[in-house]
Amino acid sequence: MNVTLQDLTKIFPGRGKGAADVVAVDHMDLQIPDGCLIGLLGPSGCGKSTVLNLLSGLLSPTGGKIFFGEEEVTHLPPEKRGVGLVFQSYALYPHLTVRQNILFPLQNLKGKDRPTKEQMLQKAQEAANLVQIGTLMDRKPSELSGGQQQRVAIARALVKMPKLLLLDEPLSNLDARLRLQTREELRRIQNETGITTIFVTHDQEEAMSICDLIVVMKDGKLHQIGKPQDIYDDPEDLFVAKFLGTPPISVFSGQIRDGQVWIGDEAILPAPVPDQEVWVGIRPEGFQPDPEGPFTCQLRRIEVMGRDISVICGHEACQATDIRAIISSRNKIDVTSPTIRFRPVPEKVDLFAKDTELRIRW
Repeated sequence: MNVTLQDLTKIFPGRGKGAADVVAVDHMDLQIPDGCLIGLLGPSGCGKSTVLNLLSGLLSPTGGKIFFGEEEVTHLPPEKRGVGLVFQSYALYPHLTVRQNILFPLQNLKGKDRPTKEQMLQKAQEAANLVQIGTLMDRKPSELSGGQQQRVAIARALVKMPKLLLLDEPLSNLDARLRLQTREELRRIQNETGITTIFVTHDQEEAMSICDLIVVMKDGKLHQIGKPQDIYDDPEDLFVAKFLGTPPISVFSGQIRDGQVWIGDEAILPAPVPDQEVWVGIRPEGFQPDPEGPFTCQLRRIEVMGRDISVICGHEACQATDIRAIISSRNKIDVTSPTIRFRPVPEKVDLFAKDTELRIRW
């Protein structure tokens, strides 16, 4: 099922005398293709979870419309939307077994939609098998690990075979290794079911690794939507460029003069762009060591990571204290030298207007 948001807006009234209203979702237009796993990505407070609650019907929009396929569901009650929702906190009933937790949504169905008891048990077992907890049906949540509890929550959301699956930061309570395993499971489950899935996270590595498309948000606004690698390589603005990437992009105050990109008193590469003040963004893999390179940084230390080397250096024009360059371990770095020279890789250098922070195409 494809999902469409038209001019969707949610405003929360200010708390207290004279407090300003909070615009959580700001005139958002978005089309989500059928069968797609899409990630809503952005910093805390950007409006991702509010979008999820609007889609599920737990919140009513201040303005705009929501369509599931051709049907408008803007004011449809949650129970009639055919949505499965997985919360960050799992929200399992501690006094019920795994089986009873998974059965709960089916037992609340009424009329012709309510399956027989035998059908309910079969559906619950199928959902449990799908998330690989089929042998744990008689346990209580307290007898399960965090990852197993998360799988119960996903099975409970899937048991009705929803038209839309909503995941609100479902991995944030898991340790690093379990997060990696569970996100791979989420991708497998989504592929097997084909259910349109919206995955909310503030972890950009998580979103880029499993999502077909990602939506980058800030302050309730949609900044960019696209395939993960496309957004990484082709950000629309400085916020998107800085938000995506581990290690992050290094941003320098620079200038365009006479067809050259200048950082400080060094022309680091040619660029056919009108003269202006710019932000220069260089991805970690865009620093190519070269003793004759045009760009000089202060060498601080190196960190050997096996296949790669992380070169930690500094520059007075950089926004951050440290620049982290990722280079091949085949490179030999003179750690006794106070400086290191680079030849920036042009396709890994992005230019942004100093005033608007919008990307300058070149």
